[in-house]
Amino acid sequence: MSDPGSTLFLLIDVQDRLYKAMHEKEKLASSLGILIRGLQLMGIPMIATEQYPKGIGPTIPEISGLLESVPVLSKMSFSCWGDPGCREAISSSDRTRILIAGIEAHVCVYQTAIDLARSGYEVDIVADAVSSRTPFNRDTGLARMRDRGIGMTSVEIVLFELMRTAESEEFRGISKILK
Repeated sequence: MSDPGSTLFLLIDVQDRLYKAMHEKEKLASSLGILIRGLQLMGIPMIATEQYPKGIGPTIPEISGLLESVPVLSKMSFSCWGDPGCREAISSSDRTRILIAGIEAHVCVYQTAIDLARSGYEVDIVADAVSSRTPFNRDTGLARMRDRGIGMTSVEIVLFELMRTAESEEFRGISKILK
């Protein structure tokens, strides 16, 4: 079960040129928006990344508008863990559970999840908040991660898991976001 005190959210490469090519991109943006707003209500720290922003562009406006106080780190390595700045940001968070969402499921999300798990982190993919250009690549990436012991969750599962009770301060706000 998720523990808010040990959880960090990692948003990977939801950038303009990549996003335009994603399978079910509108559903992806909606899921990411709900997830980010819900995690913010609970005070979960976040890190966002951009793969080669000079060539791929910035984070899409509908998501970047939600990330005002979130560090957005530029990287060249497909794996966030392979980039020294990203690795330092994750390590210095002192969080042991990493929730991952973003694109592409079979490249940057996959490589990051595997590297983090190998480094001792508990890793969960928010499966309804990741995508790839094709459903085959998305599903293959998710299956390979699952086969290697990476946890799978969903936006609603993780939000309710972190709240634990309808008596939590965040319940009313989360309920509004989910409607």
